[in-house]
Amino acid sequence: MKLANYVTGRWIDGDGDGQPLLNAVNGELIANITTQGLDFDKILEYGRGNGSTALRQMTFQQRALMLKKLALFLLDKKEKFYQLSYKTGATRMDSWVDIEGGIGNLFSNASLRRKLPDTSFTLDGDFIGLGKEGTFAAQHLLIPKDGVAIHINAFNFPVWGMLEKIAVNLLAGVAAIVKPASITSYLTHAVVKEIIASKILPEGALQLLCGSAGDMLDHTISQDVITFTGSATTGLLLKSNPHLLRENVPFNLEADSLNCIVLGNDVKPDMPEWTLFIKEVKREITSKCGQKCTAIRRIFVPEEKLELVAADLNKALQQTIIGNPINEKVKMGALAGQSQRKEVLSQIQKLLASSQIISGSLDSISLVEADYNKGAFLSPILLLNEKPFQGMEAHEIEAFGPVSTLMPYKNIDEAIALAKLGKGSLCSSIVSTDQEIARKFILGAGNHHGRMMILNRESARESTGHGSPLPMLVHGGPGRAGGGEEMGGLRGIRHYMQRVAVQGSPGMLTSVTSVYQPHAPGKKSNLHPFKKYFEELEIGDQLITDKRKITSEDINRFADLSGDHFYAHIASTNFADTMFEKQVAHGYFIMSAAAGLFVDSYEINPVLLNYGIDELRFTKPVYPGASVFIRFTCKEKISQELKDINPEVPYVKGSDIPKGIVKWYVEIFDETEDPLVGVATILTMVRKKL
Repeated sequence: MKLANYVTGRWIDGDGDGQPLLNAVNGELIANITTQGLDFDKILEYGRGNGSTALRQMTFQQRALMLKKLALFLLDKKEKFYQLSYKTGATRMDSWVDIEGGIGNLFSNASLRRKLPDTSFTLDGDFIGLGKEGTFAAQHLLIPKDGVAIHINAFNFPVWGMLEKIAVNLLAGVAAIVKPASITSYLTHAVVKEIIASKILPEGALQLLCGSAGDMLDHTISQDVITFTGSATTGLLLKSNPHLLRENVPFNLEADSLNCIVLGNDVKPDMPEWTLFIKEVKREITSKCGQKCTAIRRIFVPEEKLELVAADLNKALQQTIIGNPINEKVKMGALAGQSQRKEVLSQIQKLLASSQIISGSLDSISLVEADYNKGAFLSPILLLNEKPFQGMEAHEIEAFGPVSTLMPYKNIDEAIALAKLGKGSLCSSIVSTDQEIARKFILGAGNHHGRMMILNRESARESTGHGSPLPMLVHGGPGRAGGGEEMGGLRGIRHYMQRVAVQGSPGMLTSVTSVYQPHAPGKKSNLHPFKKYFEELEIGDQLITDKRKITSEDINRFADLSGDHFYAHIASTNFADTMFEKQVAHGYFIMSAAAGLFVDSYEINPVLLNYGIDELRFTKPVYPGASVFIRFTCKEKISQELKDINPEVPYVKGSDIPKGIVKWYVEIFDETEDPLVGVATILTMVRKKL
């Protein structure tokens, strides 16, 4: 059987027999793969011309809902993926992280729609005034790139590795070409096959290559983005491609690293943190058979507790049941293949130059329903390096399997120094109840890590663990870890978008951005904005209210009503040593008075509710006798999807209402009209027409 590649809108077999893919548990042939004979230039052009073009025409809201729909679709297919995942050597729990964790990334990125506009691009930062008269300004935009995202992925997470990356580029409006690591590509292939069959993504938005990347990188352009996850050596080789350097093609490298965990010297054997530490280390050594870029490779403990930790870790690791992952009793399966086991054993031999094995064996292992000679099994290996500042192998060599090295430290400064010897890591953890120890370690070693976790009894119940990358957090690290970034919530989409500073008049900037910019001309109407349905409102629709005189009695009544009797709001206060001339109105009273001026009262209208206030600032004191008025402008509109409602039938009570969020730019003036008294962005939920 040969796995076809999905490129240029169809499934295509490569030429020749290709590379055989074997079951990691029993060594049986699964399929062959090859990309020989494919035209990589045409594949890239197809992705740019079809997939990216279609995605750029969609808004963030549409792209996000597309991700949500895809996530729900794949969730229904998950059992099919689990059955195939066992062949990679993964247990059910390992596969849960890979499969459902990957699908979770789609859901998580889809939820970002609540923070994104209903346009194909987004603003980046605030409006920047560039002239004294307010006629010249600038606004940064993020616009989807014209190219494709090329993802060259690692073998250890064939589902998560793909979905966590494409979720971000698809949301940004850029198509993807995925090249999974060959050894486990059959699982990625199965997921892509379902995605293509669903027809949820625009044609060309996702292409799959099972096999070599050939000369694909030589056909990239500066609008493309390349991501690589894997070894630092291979990453450097790819990143140094002369064509990429010449064309300035963005390259995001996420490399395997020598991550560490520190047992704080405040933790004693009778404390819950001791047990948490032992469990965390065991889990990171055995989970996914240690084949995780975030796995704990270095374990630092106070020197006086070294023997106790070694004994407890050995006991915990010896209890690990290893074998065929289909068996529910098995807690650790196999490495991805026998070639991978050979590589791990080779790296362990190098580590033994300065360490000794204190738990596990290189050639003796008890297996459940499995054959050592047919599969790719290895026992958990715990090494001990008693002189971590002299024997440097543990800080330089990674055995990408169930292998970790235990090392002592004298004080927290030594622990920080040892953590830094890894020369850049994806993640690090410290187990401690001492706030000063945790603070010192984080601030001391943080510049060498992409993510750091503090674990103790307070966070343990909800903690996702040392090695769990989360879609809302940046995944990556400096130095040896590659210096790249993945995921990170809204930060992630910036890698697939071009930041451009646009200069011009506020009116022109409003037209370009679809967001009202300060000082832009407003659109006057005889109809109050609150009487317009969502579809009828236009950016720039503006209302200038009547004036209201603020009295001392108003301020006193608001103080009594709110309970806010701050001295500045009391008329009898001696104001000689204050910032104010006399009794001043509460900022929140002025905001409330503003609402009374711009709200169209009594009659039911399309405005369903007030959704909140952003960026509220009080910029000038308001004294009794001042008259305030409001300039109220439609700033931005964001459509919302329907929930549990059939759009073909009229609205009935209890169902969802067709609606959108409207942001209003609220400027509060007094009779001088300069400067502003206050400014805010108010959000309302507005009904759509049925």
